[in-house]
Amino acid sequence: MANATRCSGEIRALRATPPSSTATPSLDSLLSTSAQFWSIVKQSCIVTRVLDLRSLRVLRAVIAEGTMHGAAAALGYTPSAISQQVSALQRATGLALTERDGRRVVPTAAARQLAEEAGRVFDALTGLDLLVADLRAGRDGTLTVGYFASAGSTWVPPVFAMVTREYPRLRLDLRLVEGGNTYQPDIEIFVEGVSQSTTPEFRERHLIEEPYYVVIRRDSDLAVHDRIPLSLLADEAWIDNDVAHGPCRQVVLKACAAAGFTPTFRVETHDYASAVQFVAEDLGITVLPRLGAQGLPQTTRAIPITDPTPTRRIGVRVRKTVARNPAAVRLVELLEEQAGVLSDVERTG
Repeated sequence: MANATRCSGEIRALRATPPSSTATPSLDSLLSTSAQFWSIVKQSCIVTRVLDLRSLRVLRAVIAEGTMHGAAAALGYTPSAISQQVSALQRATGLALTERDGRRVVPTAAARQLAEEAGRVFDALTGLDLLVADLRAGRDGTLTVGYFASAGSTWVPPVFAMVTREYPRLRLDLRLVEGGNTYQPDIEIFVEGVSQSTTPEFRERHLIEEPYYVVIRRDSDLAVHDRIPLSLLADEAWIDNDVAHGPCRQVVLKACAAAGFTPTFRVETHDYASAVQFVAEDLGITVLPRLGAQGLPQTTRAIPITDPTPTRRIGVRVRKTVARNPAAVRLVELLEEQAGVLSDVERTG
């Protein structure tokens, strides 16, 4: 409609343009031949044909029923309304879609071919409707999820396995987000106080505050304690387990400063598993959050730290654009359940 208005306006403007001093012919003179006229139209206008889906559906009904009266009965329209829809489609396509067969008006071969192709269009639209419904319900599409290492070894596998079972067509892209990574996932499990994503774009929810434990060998003199004051670790050889300015390392250093000492690191590692293996080989002790103290070697044990107790806060942030996605909602629910289990262990431990 907009294109038609544009064309008619430009033609009116051409009619109103007076002949120039160079004797440029007026539009009326150019209309003397159709070829010249259409040359102007092609240069000045954009001609677009829009096929109405309702008319295409009516045409398919006419093909299926064999006559316009049959289509009218099937669709609950009047024969006149059916005829008007077919006529509109004929004008839009420039095709003869009906012909007389004796006293009947029947579809042409062109109409049958058009209806067959339209069937593929409607099948695609049906698939598109289903896709939209699946996306709204969180059954399809992709969710990107970021996590830190100790969450990845404990919470992430069972949570993601459950979401995958409940939403089998959903793709979960998982990324380890640590060390200043600027990756911005849809959902991120993070250590609070460390900004990995643009906060205004996300909704944040606190999951848990977890204490730190010291991992020692079972044959260590420290093994007699059920809880160990942090100051008792001042003279021990420490095994580092985080990057230099990592958030978990900073929590430990602040607690040690409050206890009146700076730990002496004998071995530097950047992950909990490696640090624990060094402990198992009797090279020192390592201090880590409760989540990191899972699956320890038989020769080691984890003991809670007191006076003071270092703690870290874990949260989850969800991008606002997916906050109502059912799969995202379910994933956060499962993370809260995992956090609740860990809190119960702490209270009963």
